[in-house]
Amino acid sequence: MSRSLVKRFAPYLAGRIRENHRLLNFASVSALREASSSSSSSQSDTSSSLEVVHLSENCIRRMKELQSSEPEKKLLRLGVETGGCSGFQYVFELDSKTNPDDRVFEKNGVKLVVDNVSYDFVKGATVDYVEELIRAAFVVAENPAAVGGCSCKSSFMVKQ
Repeated sequence: MSRSLVKRFAPYLAGRIRENHRLLNFASVSALREASSSSSSSQSDTSSSLEVVHLSENCIRRMKELQSSEPEKKLLRLGVETGGCSGFQYVFELDSKTNPDDRVFEKNGVKLVVDNVSYDFVKGATVDYVEELIRAAFVVAENPAAVGGCSCKSSFMVKQ
């Protein structure tokens, strides 16, 4: 019985994977075009609320706590990957360096770093830090590019 179930859902899953790769490739090409057309990002690009990735007060507080316990000041890195229960998933890491294609957003001395490909999926979003009974984690609380997602806020679907 489980073998027939796998045969039924395999084409559907393969189609979803192809669609996710197509969307990521499209976003990657768009980001590269944008980066090559404007060799330097102007301050007016990041001043618009829809172009900035925002940091909540809880996120800033937690990052300052983490930075105080580290000998080297860490950055919060946000990335987007294919996967998760909704198609794309957010990935948070603590990093010590930026890459040439990164966009850096700073508030109250805390820096959030987003690579150019992921930026297209999270511009205008708000990064928060939540503490719940089952976990404590950085999350994307609001994302104008997402149309839906899972209840744990770690994955999302993009607007088409």
